[in-house]
Amino acid sequence: MATTRIMPLHVGKGRTESRAISDIIDYVANPKKTDNGRLITGYACDSRTADAEFLLAKRQYIAATGRVRGTDDVIAYHVRQSFRPGEITPEEANRLGVEFARRFTKENHAFVVCTHIDKAHVHNHIIWSSVSLEYDRKFRNF
Repeated sequence: MATTRIMPLHVGKGRTESRAISDIIDYVANPKKTDNGRLITGYACDSRTADAEFLLAKRQYIAATGRVRGTDDVIAYHVRQSFRPGEITPEEANRLGVEFARRFTKENHAFVVCTHIDKAHVHNHIIWSSVSLEYDRKFRNF
């Protein structure tokens, strides 16, 4: 059984939106941890350019709605989904991560699922854009 933790990604002190999102995408998509990128799956985005696509979606959201938030704005969500050692294959973990993200976002948000195999336990990092694919609203978990 997987343990799952959901964390909002904010700009933070001393970082721009661009830096915050590119730092997390660069970390989770690390080729050394994802079998040279084989264990990366994107939905409604290209995993290689997801950071730029998420930022573009946010600009389109602001243009469409006129809503601008400050540094407390959530720019993406980061999920860590960990499995016990030997519990699951990396491929199955990636598939389950994609299934989780599709259901949780109701397929209304672009996301990347990166399965890491650099530790004794297989684990997923799932990053999804806070902005919907229609650019008219942000993610809400209710």
